[in-house]
Amino acid sequence: MTGGPGSPAAARPARSGAVQPAEPSLWNIANLLTMLRLALVPVFVVLLFADGGHDPKWRSVAWAAFAIAMITDVFDGEIARRKGLVTDFGKIADPIADKAIMGAALIGLSVLGDLPWWVTVVILARELGITLMRFWVIRYSVIPASRGGKIKTLTQGIAVGMYVLPLTGLLATARAVLMAVAVLLTVGTGADYVRQAVRLRREGLARKRENG
Repeated sequence: MTGGPGSPAAARPARSGAVQPAEPSLWNIANLLTMLRLALVPVFVVLLFADGGHDPKWRSVAWAAFAIAMITDVFDGEIARRKGLVTDFGKIADPIADKAIMGAALIGLSVLGDLPWWVTVVILARELGITLMRFWVIRYSVIPASRGGKIKTLTQGIAVGMYVLPLTGLLATARAVLMAVAVLLTVGTGADYVRQAVRLRREGLARKRENG
């Protein structure tokens, strides 16, 4: 039998030269995509309001910038997780970039009169509220992203993108219906997050009392 307390294997010290996993570089592909998304926010706003904000050509270019930003949102987190490129910068910058591009689009469209302000207020209030709620319960647990939340994000992105485009007729009707679905998902998933946050905080406080 080997490996006992008196064996040579046990007496050998751990190799001091063992390679430790290197910290991911700040300038990795996932973070660069996040930075690109942040950089696209002011570019998108300028394009959205170009020539009065209602020129079909500029609106189409603005849509392209918005679409690129949303595509980077799909890939940066997935790349970071799969390739072990998660960094503190990415954890902070990724959600900021997500909310910045979506907030810029919603507010811009409402300023231009293309999207009712109540839709913008409901969506942004939900996003801000859930972010604050995550911090409220972070000492007890982390609220995981739900499947409904991911569907909500996708639906919001498609609906807002359609509002950026100068659509008419059936396509304009379709985007209004899709935005209504996005608002319902926004409210529904928001209520579910509140329920989870209250439960997690209650369980955390109970454990704290039990541990003295």
